[in-house]
Amino acid sequence: MDARAAPEDEAAPLVVDVSSCSSSSSSDARPARNHARDVHILSLAFLLIFSAYGAAQNLESSVNTEEDLGTTSLGILYLSFTFFAVVASPVVRALGSKTALVLGTSGYLLFIASNLKPLWYTMVPASLYLGFTASIIWVGQGTYLTLAAYSHAKDCHLHEGTVVGNFNGEFWGVFASHQVIGNLLSLALLRGGKEGDTVTGKNLLFTIFLCCVVLGIILMCFLSKRNNKEISLATNSSFGSILKSVVAPLFDKRMLLIIPLIAYSGLQQAFVWAEFTKHIVTPALGVSGVGGAMAIYGAADATCSMVAGRLTSGLRSITLLVFGGSLLQIIVILWLLLGYRLTSGLLGYIYPFLMGAIWGVGDGVFNTQLGALLGILFKHDKESAFAQLKVWQSAAIAVIFFLSPHLALQVMLLVLLAALCFSLLCFLYLTLHVERSLYLES
Repeated sequence: MDARAAPEDEAAPLVVDVSSCSSSSSSDARPARNHARDVHILSLAFLLIFSAYGAAQNLESSVNTEEDLGTTSLGILYLSFTFFAVVASPVVRALGSKTALVLGTSGYLLFIASNLKPLWYTMVPASLYLGFTASIIWVGQGTYLTLAAYSHAKDCHLHEGTVVGNFNGEFWGVFASHQVIGNLLSLALLRGGKEGDTVTGKNLLFTIFLCCVVLGIILMCFLSKRNNKEISLATNSSFGSILKSVVAPLFDKRMLLIIPLIAYSGLQQAFVWAEFTKHIVTPALGVSGVGGAMAIYGAADATCSMVAGRLTSGLRSITLLVFGGSLLQIIVILWLLLGYRLTSGLLGYIYPFLMGAIWGVGDGVFNTQLGALLGILFKHDKESAFAQLKVWQSAAIAVIFFLSPHLALQVMLLVLLAALCFSLLCFLYLTLHVERSLYLES
């Protein structure tokens, strides 16, 4: 069982220097430096691409409001993402993780471009195509990052679980910064949007977003190619083998227990993008204030991702961090359910920023810990595990976007609270199940 490594996980130090190798040979050290270099490139490329896409996504429910075009397009996007993520694992195996990453960027370019002329016949096809490319880019990202971590640990004689946690922490910390950069651009360029005011500066903003995506695509091309013999399959896999790779993880009890937490991570992200920006930020700050509130959210997300990644050493540390992040989001949910009211004055401006910061910390925890958890428990079937991550995440996100126009904020908050409590119960059972298995095998 892969979980046998867990005792070593807990014995490893929480913080280690993964940027250097103990080997004194320059030939031994060079591959390890390349692994870290690839993580830096991957992180920066995603930062550029998602600085554009993330800010655009945050604005959809506030800018493209005619016939709910923005939220409906995002619902279609994530529904498409869900269907294509089911078969993303064999596609990434066939293409290779680097090729999948580069190809996956094209959908983001098309989606941003469609926002320059937001109509049903531009936004819907772009959303469908982005669903496909997003599925392969995210499975490719999880696979590529985990391969780099294991290769680095092997070359440098470092503890695998700690390196996986550190690499995930670096990636998600840099990635979460996209909320700061993209939303600060929105804050600087957009004007109006409060109480029926006209929004200005939109086309200039989306043109700059296009340039950011192009730079990210160029940077992605500089990644090293990775060939993993353990998990490579023939490119002409049969439909039966593809179906088996998709269904097989669902027969693993550990995966079944992780899925509720994966689904909740998607729900809480979509809540910020669709509900928080529309019902909390826009009434208090206007559309132009969405960028500022989401920048605070992103800064908290990025900081927490870096810290949580450095503190990750194994299943026990992951469990503590997940429960801590969940507690923070429960506080915000209860605040909105029981005590929050739209107020004027200074507090009316502070509350959305404060809630965004607290929610961002929770999101940073879920991002880093789910990636590390799957990398540790499913080290020999990385693509299938990360495909399941994106299938259930995107399905949950699609549900929120489709239900958003029809459900009141209070109902959505109750759904979130129930989903979080259920996912924590399942996750607690998972930790007890793995620990018991280790005890019986030892």
